[in-house]
Amino acid sequence: MKFAVIGGTGLIGSKVVEKLRADGHEAVPCAKSTGVDVISGEGVEEAVAGADVIVDLTNSPTFDEAAPEFFRRSMGNLLDAGRKAGVGHFVVLSIVGVDQVPEVDYYRAKTLQEELLAAGPIPYSIVRATQFMEFVDAIMSWSSDGDTVRLPETPLQPIAAQEVADAVAEAAMGTPLRGVHNIAGPEVFPLDELGRITLAARSDGRTVVTDDTAGMFSVVRGDVLTGRNDASLAPTRYADWLASH
Repeated sequence: MKFAVIGGTGLIGSKVVEKLRADGHEAVPCAKSTGVDVISGEGVEEAVAGADVIVDLTNSPTFDEAAPEFFRRSMGNLLDAGRKAGVGHFVVLSIVGVDQVPEVDYYRAKTLQEELLAAGPIPYSIVRATQFMEFVDAIMSWSSDGDTVRLPETPLQPIAAQEVADAVAEAAMGTPLRGVHNIAGPEVFPLDELGRITLAARSDGRTVVTDDTAGMFSVVRGDVLTGRNDASLAPTRYADWLASH
């Protein structure tokens, strides 16, 4: 099959392209750097022409109130081009529990993306993943001040980016779900403890202070960002991932 991987040069996209090609398919990475602009629409019709499947791994450049408009315009352009091209399957990567955190602009934006896809003209699959192991450093940086990192006790279930990419590729090669598939890592950690484990593994002398008002994840209620009972669990444990990175 032929796959148009939109956002195909990024962290997940490049791995999805690699996986699809390894399985014998034609996977074309599409991004601004290849002349495809999902907001203006430039190059979008050409990118999806002849594709059996669109895999959308694009991301809003900001996590603020501008994010919903990014997904509104990008999905409009991609769905319209996909319909014209006769694409039979449209896959999007989203976030476990995304519709349970309306207080966060970016999560509302991703929920809008899911809704636009589900209401659109193309059979679809949504793969929702928990937080990437690769993002823990960035999460800590949001509420770091000198030698102190302030983190809430929000439960997270981190998953390795490679396993996210593998799940997206498998979904793309399969029959449209017309629904959601949740994937998660094998372990749940309070975010503050995840920070301590990360700093210790890297001999980083900063101290994690538990602060349930700190950072974006402070508004999350309960364990809505974990896989709970319905997620497929990836095998890589966080300590093993840390040791190899």
